[in-house]
Amino acid sequence: MAGSDRAAEAPTAPASPAAAPDAVKILIAGGFGVGKTTMVGSVSEIAPLRTEEPLTAAGLDVDDLAGIAEKRATTVALDFGRIGIGRELVLYLFGTPGQQRFWFMWNDLAIGALGAVVLIDVRRPESSFAAIDFFERRGIPFVVGVNGFHGRHPYPAEEIREALALPEHVQVLLCDARERTSCRDVLIALIDQLIDAAAGAAAS
Repeated sequence: MAGSDRAAEAPTAPASPAAAPDAVKILIAGGFGVGKTTMVGSVSEIAPLRTEEPLTAAGLDVDDLAGIAEKRATTVALDFGRIGIGRELVLYLFGTPGQQRFWFMWNDLAIGALGAVVLIDVRRPESSFAAIDFFERRGIPFVVGVNGFHGRHPYPAEEIREALALPEHVQVLLCDARERTSCRDVLIALIDQLIDAAAGAAAS
């Protein structure tokens, strides 16, 4: 039958294209030598962009190497990486420079950021006070990742919270910046916090 032929020849509707995943900008911040570059490199699914330069004698008077005498290079602009969380979410990670002389870049890097991870080194917690203050003043949600150098965590999370005078809503998470799974768990904790905050705002 002619009608049947026309039905058989009718083109099928094209499949709907898959929706692009949502993209979220996250900062990885903290003091000089706390592991920001290491964290971005450990968790990124692409080869990370790094802007590291060797430490030289010219910086001896301005770069505090107490507790990190083995450090040989430093980030002078930013680190950049990318990681997918499931199929619906892509995180763009921007690691901030740690030395005070490069802090002027933080304001530009923070534009469009939905949240941050503040890494701390328990050997030098004071090195990350400025990062905590930066995000508190701007109302940018953050979690604190306690980087266990050499795989050691000598202090429990609650003791670190008290030492940093952090409010209860700020999560303190023990991690290892060298380990992909550990870094991913910190990022997921931050994303869960952002989702909860958005849901609470929508309900109010």
